[in-house]
Amino acid sequence: MTAERKSTIWHRLYHGETAFDFVGRKRTWFALSGAVILIGMLCLFTRGLNLGIDFKGGLVWEVRAPHTSVGTARSALRPIGLAEAKIQILQPPTGARLLRVQANAKDRTKRDEVTRRLEKLGPVESVTDVGPSWGHDVTRKAIRALVVFFVLITIYISLRFEWKMALAAIIAVVHDILVTVGIYSISGFSVTPATIVAFLTILGYSLYDTVVVFDKVGENTRGLAASGRMTYGDTVNLSMNQVLMRSLNTSLVAILPVMSVLVIGAYILGATALQDFGLALLVGLLTGAYSSIFVASPLLAILKEREPRYAAIRQRVITRGAAVGPPLTPAAAAVMAGGGSGGASGTASSGGMASEPPLRPAATSGDGRPGAGPPSRPAAKRPPPRPRKKSRRRR
Repeated sequence: MTAERKSTIWHRLYHGETAFDFVGRKRTWFALSGAVILIGMLCLFTRGLNLGIDFKGGLVWEVRAPHTSVGTARSALRPIGLAEAKIQILQPPTGARLLRVQANAKDRTKRDEVTRRLEKLGPVESVTDVGPSWGHDVTRKAIRALVVFFVLITIYISLRFEWKMALAAIIAVVHDILVTVGIYSISGFSVTPATIVAFLTILGYSLYDTVVVFDKVGENTRGLAASGRMTYGDTVNLSMNQVLMRSLNTSLVAILPVMSVLVIGAYILGATALQDFGLALLVGLLTGAYSSIFVASPLLAILKEREPRYAAIRQRVITRGAAVGPPLTPAAAAVMAGGGSGGASGTASSGGMASEPPLRPAATSGDGRPGAGPPSRPAAKRPPPRPRKKSRRRR
């Protein structure tokens, strides 16, 4: 393998040679998240959300139009100001292909005009008046479920780890909520009950990734006070680099099916009923993967290094000048854990390392070989033994 190939990011990820400083660049990550949240909240207060018909009420027309496209129906409604109406194509298992049109047209005259224009495309099967009460019930139950979710997750992480890890995880989840709401407000994506269901689904995924990172951090900090050679921020960086490949693989495996639902199902096959659910899943998965790496872990390092124990370790490390240089790579930590004699059985791709990695190089012998201890002094020369005198027997 050439040197250029060894230096690629994928090679370093799979072989545990990454040393990304996640904690040291926390201000960059926090500034980026803060800017996205600020823009989203400003847009939310000025434009609001594009609520679906289930939340604000309206009418639903179902037209039997087997050869009519969405663009044709939208062109027919554009002259009366309903070009932004939600139009879907439904293909029931039995029966003809239907065209569903959802629009807020409570006025009797406008309703009749829409019906007249849609009848030119095909027979109108039904016209349904949908009230906003069902959407409000879904929203109220979703908020209630969200509160219960927060309480249970806080209790679990506090008992499994500690309350500071629970606080960092909850802040990361709130970050995901604010970013997702802001993206929906900026983009104008329609908010439907399927969006809320998908949104509640991705919160658990976001916490799963965070708990995996926190478990590795807890494993690596068990020997921190005894060694005193790594700050808590360095330990978080090491843990993040150890599970980075796992997090990327998990996110990729989760995002690929969602992309298939959106691209193949919604846009190619025309199953637009999957669009709201798949779009919310995609936004939530991307946001959750970002927050578990760039928000929750640096925030945990900030909270923990305020403790007197870890503050003293950090001051001692800085005083010795050991904090200079890049963060420790998982491969180097595994070699140190194995004593420097090829015992690095846990590479970064598997995330394995000892709970207390000794940050001290292995002892060397006089000829530089590892593991043989310090060079021994030459042995002192002993005088040769004196010859024994033969004893005479008395006769």
